Amino acid sequence: MLEFRDIDISDKEHINNCLQLSDFMGCEYTFANNMAWKRLADSKIAFYKDFYIVCSQTVNNTPYFVFPSGKGDYTEVFGELRKYTDSMGVPLQITGVTEKYLPMFNEIFPEKFSVEYDRDSSDYIYLASDLSELKGKKYHSKRNHLSHFRTLDYNFSLIQEKDFDDCISFCTEDYNNKYHDHSSVAEQYAINTYFSYFNEMGLSGGIIRIDGKVVAVTVGERLNSDTFCVHIEKADKSFSGIYTAINNLFVSSAVKDFRYVNREEDLGIEGLRKAKLSYHPVFLLNKYVINFK
Repeated sequence: MLEFRDIDISDKEHINNCLQLSDFMGCEYTFANNMAWKRLADSKIAFYKDFYIVCSQTVNNTPYFVFPSGKGDYTEVFGELRKYTDSMGVPLQITGVTEKYLPMFNEIFPEKFSVEYDRDSSDYIYLASDLSELKGKKYHSKRNHLSHFRTLDYNFSLIQEKDFDDCISFCTEDYNNKYHDHSSVAEQYAINTYFSYFNEMGLSGGIIRIDGKVVAVTVGERLNSDTFCVHIEKADKSFSGIYTAINNLFVSSAVKDFRYVNREEDLGIEGLRKAKLSYHPVFLLNKYVINFK
């Protein structure tokens, strides 16, 4: 029987080895994200042979599993997952399944599952060159925002260890101005985790200061062989164009060696969806939920 437990920084090498075998593009497939966001859905991890599995909980404490990364016999690993859920008396649910792997379920489990399109979890994928260069008519408004911001006396730099406390303080101030629901509490825990293990996780980030004060922070990491994933983007909206600026300055400085940038999902939040679409993703990484019967 599979045994699920808390993720730990000591799991990094083992997990990254499994992630590299798959080279998936979804934002779920980074060690830093898995460790930082574990409180959002009480996530636990397990290994089965060369597979890495993440198990989370719904609000009703029903488990669901991210499509396993690694390599091996998927029939076998899903068989183990079904044994686990059968022992709990609940159906097996797999999330984060991309279109590439839908045919596999039809081949090995014909007529034994249903498929649900999960638009709120679709990742926004951009060309790094688009975000750094902002060329063409479609980015006209973004160039105007950036030009306006550049009239300010600002300083941009890549995040160094000496910046960690200031970054945490800035994000904490943002947190203190929010309604403290479960999601915002989990986000603040994630941010503190990112900065607590910034170097160990292999993260990179950018920071904008005005008059010596932090006004924008972003953090991300390599996701797979050709994609960088942005995990955090926080900015003081009282400065016009600042979100365009932190996005553009960071990608231009630190993401030049990648073809794609994954800016994660919108969670069904209307304003966030509008903002992400305004940067014109080259495609959405669509995801599906598999519910076994």
